[in-house]
Amino acid sequence: MAKTDEAVLEALLDRYGRTYAGEAGIKLADRPKPLYELLVLATLLSARISADVAVAAAKELFAAGYGTPKGMGEASWQDRVDALGRGHYRRYDERTATMLGDGAKLLLDRWKGDLRRLRDEAGGDERRIAELLTEFPGIGPTGADIFLREVQAVWPQVAPHLDRRVLDGAGKLGLPRQAGPLAELAGSGDELARLSAALVRVARSKKSVDEVKAAAAR
Repeated sequence: MAKTDEAVLEALLDRYGRTYAGEAGIKLADRPKPLYELLVLATLLSARISADVAVAAAKELFAAGYGTPKGMGEASWQDRVDALGRGHYRRYDERTATMLGDGAKLLLDRWKGDLRRLRDEAGGDERRIAELLTEFPGIGPTGADIFLREVQAVWPQVAPHLDRRVLDGAGKLGLPRQAGPLAELAGSGDELARLSAALVRVARSKKSVDEVKAAAAR
């Protein structure tokens, strides 16, 4: 690792190296409940709404007991709308409440409530996992990328998952824009997830780019 890259990486992770799952209070592990919570979060983050609001809405859903597909499915549509509203997720609350209910049913019916079964059906293949994820209401290619960026911390089968948004952020900081070299900078799957989240944040803000560059140059 070049000294310049090392300094940029350290400054980036220090300031923005928080996974979205971590912000939502998800203790990510290769178990059904946290994997489902991540799917819910990816659904919320897929809408054209701020990440802060999506995270707040996820917390409200989980606090209400909807952090499992069974809990989500048993909640009434109005219960889900109300929880989303408490997180200020109001612009898309009614549509999202429907999608979350339908998605919970799909997960229970097809994969017995366990996303590891989806992964195994895909043979651990990253592209096939992404295709299966898009069968959930509200999860398109963007949502699948969000899920895979975060889940690579506990699913080594999909690492490194460094999509265009991540590579765009890397380019703005002068880091490698190729998945292989960028993954080498991160090392572990957990660090890859942190790096991916950090680069997505930076890609959206010139101010953040300038801040990281200035810190790295000190």
